[in-house]
Amino acid sequence: MAVTPMLAGPRTLRRVPEAWDPSPYRRIGVEPLTPTIGAVVTGVDLAERLDAQTFAEIRRCLLEWKVIFFRDQELESEQQLAFARMWGDLEEHPFIPAGDTDEVARFEKNDRVGGYENVWHTDVTWRERPAMAAILRAVEVPAVGGDTLFADMAVAYDNLPVDVKERIDGMRAEHDFMPTFGFLVSASEREHLRARYPVVEHPVVRTHPDTGRRTLFVNGVFTTRLLGLDADESAALLEYLARQATFPEYQCRWRWRAGDIAMWDNRAVQHYAASDYFPARRVMERVAIVGDRPY
Repeated sequence: MAVTPMLAGPRTLRRVPEAWDPSPYRRIGVEPLTPTIGAVVTGVDLAERLDAQTFAEIRRCLLEWKVIFFRDQELESEQQLAFARMWGDLEEHPFIPAGDTDEVARFEKNDRVGGYENVWHTDVTWRERPAMAAILRAVEVPAVGGDTLFADMAVAYDNLPVDVKERIDGMRAEHDFMPTFGFLVSASEREHLRARYPVVEHPVVRTHPDTGRRTLFVNGVFTTRLLGLDADESAALLEYLARQATFPEYQCRWRWRAGDIAMWDNRAVQHYAASDYFPARRVMERVAIVGDRPY
């Protein structure tokens, strides 16, 4: 079955809302960036221990807007880690250099190392339990450039044609670290890491465990094959599905300042780090929270 190319974005945006709480926020300010995804949270100092009510509102905001931003936060790694631990256990990334601890992934770019995260992706879907969320801190940013874009994959799913939704309902896909990170390590290390991180299967459309929303859960980086299809069909449909993240109607864009914090729901979004700042220096530190098995 051929896939009709979708080169233009949606003419009328369809959105199946989460079960949002209609009551106003009382502990935090919330300033939406777009009608579908992204909000700035104000009135919070993440360097301080959050009380239960404030944390509950931040969690609600993350579920409703999928990526949230905090301006001008004066955090060190230990405070970033403390905030992250309020959400659950933390991951260690086997391929990205660590910061102060193994739980901090440090992205340091300069006149010798350019950005390479400029591709739409969901983090670590090659894990059996991909990250639930990630918290990214801007340590040093260029004067211009280096923005990060985020795409709402629930709205992307909502706006798929009915025949495509029917086709992918119940479909599963393979995810693998090897095409992306395998070249970074030696053959012996690849063998060891393959035993630790075998190819995994996830649903093409996952159900969000907190909101019940259906989200498109394939990406052009780690998803290698759609099961039940021949190679050509798989490649064509996967390309079509991965392209859904590229439409601005599903996106928000963040222009960083040093001290900013972004937190995204890795179960519901993809992101893309614009690599337009070389040879300027850009330093970011990310902490990821262990997730659950997609279903």
